Amino acid sequence: MNGSAIERIVIVGGGTAGWMTAAALAHRLQGLPVSITLVESEEIGTVGVGEATVPHIRFFNARLGIDEADFMRRTSATFKLGIEFRNWGRKGDSYIHPFGVFGEEIEGVAFHHLWARFARAGGRDAVEAFSLPVLAARMDRFAHPDSDPESLLSTYSYAYQFDAGLYAAYLRAYAEARGVRRVEGRITAALQHAETGFVDSVVLESGERVAGELFVDCSGFRGLLIEQALHAGYEDWSHWLPCDRAVAVPCRSEAALSPYTRATALDAGWAWRIPLQHRVGNGHVYCSSHISDEAARDALLGQIEGEPIAEPRLLRFTTGRRRKQWDRNVVAIGLAAGFLEPLESTSIHLIQLAIGRLLDHWPDRDWDPFCAREYNRLMDLEYERVRDFLILHYHATERDDTPFWRQVRTMAVPESLAHRLETFRKRGVVVNYRDGMFLDASWIAVYLGQRVIPEAGDPRSEALSDAGLMLRLAAMRDDYARMAAQLPTQAAFLARIGANAS
Repeated sequence: MNGSAIERIVIVGGGTAGWMTAAALAHRLQGLPVSITLVESEEIGTVGVGEATVPHIRFFNARLGIDEADFMRRTSATFKLGIEFRNWGRKGDSYIHPFGVFGEEIEGVAFHHLWARFARAGGRDAVEAFSLPVLAARMDRFAHPDSDPESLLSTYSYAYQFDAGLYAAYLRAYAEARGVRRVEGRITAALQHAETGFVDSVVLESGERVAGELFVDCSGFRGLLIEQALHAGYEDWSHWLPCDRAVAVPCRSEAALSPYTRATALDAGWAWRIPLQHRVGNGHVYCSSHISDEAARDALLGQIEGEPIAEPRLLRFTTGRRRKQWDRNVVAIGLAAGFLEPLESTSIHLIQLAIGRLLDHWPDRDWDPFCAREYNRLMDLEYERVRDFLILHYHATERDDTPFWRQVRTMAVPESLAHRLETFRKRGVVVNYRDGMFLDASWIAVYLGQRVIPEAGDPRSEALSDAGLMLRLAAMRDDYARMAAQLPTQAAFLARIGANAS
């Protein structure tokens, strides 16, 4: 190998992962002597249930120059201010993990320390009373954040809820307009170099060969290249995240456009509700050792709000990640790299993150091992951080009403999570990591939402008298409530910016 630049890229598989990758590479590499080919088969369906996102997706779209209103019209998208969790701490509980902060610090003391002291002193206001995105979400209201740091409208971010199939089609048009070549066909074999084991080409059912230098595996759970050809291995995390199946069904929308996703804990798992402009996405993620497929399907259909518009789809999965997400000249992205259940809408973010890491560590034909090694190190950390955050939702519960909840409540958790939990429970300290998508406010939302209240905190929080603290927080609460009430409904805001789907 002579160290020259890579000139032929082959993406195996379409769907959200494949077309996000194709669009991003076409944009970033535009003008360079490089070809990008995406191979997919219409006969092979995509999972297509990843309809909820986190705020990072806005920056992905913006970097591609995508107009927000046009994107929302064409993907039937709605805005998303957070995720509501019902019945997780206890049956009857409800809290929202917002894309924003809670309250404001007082005299240098972080708000969650002040609120914890307030709660210990008998304060009745829930922590969500001090979050503008939560209050707006509860009222089905939305407006773009303000760039003025003095405004309460600067205290939150937002994401989208969209039709994943329409988003893939949208990005396909974007990518093909920038030179990406799509090849239709089912792959039957991967041909590898006899000495290095590098993939040289993929063979289609028609006999056509598609050759490349860098292969991106977006083939879903199958891991057509990363696993079936290269045997990268898989690290199973189902002992911590035991849900292994999901059933999904869309239904007609019968309610106002809610700017948040909902996750409702059920007897052996949880159900999602994702409101789009033209329909609602629903699903039930569950543990098959605690409930049958038929019972899980019935539980889902028994709680959806409108008439189903398709037959329920069953998905099987094992939560975990590839032991190598980049092996030789193959980089796995999306479900081919690993699967972390959709509890916090992280699937599309992990695709986006993988694309960014690949571009940061872009190889040439010398294949410096540093690139793959550093990519794998960083992606392993990201998956572990998300894993711990998801486990927290299950483990930090007081529920013991079913065998499933007794199992997750009492199970041993990773040491990294055990340390975080104990540190917050004892002193109210949120352990920070250099890598990881979830910031302090996200951990605080779940801790407090699921009744993990610090036993002690910042000693400076004692400087105010109980009465003084109550007055300061009451004024803060009223400010948030007034601002939320002034925001337009999401439906009105979509109409205002011309984002209504046709």
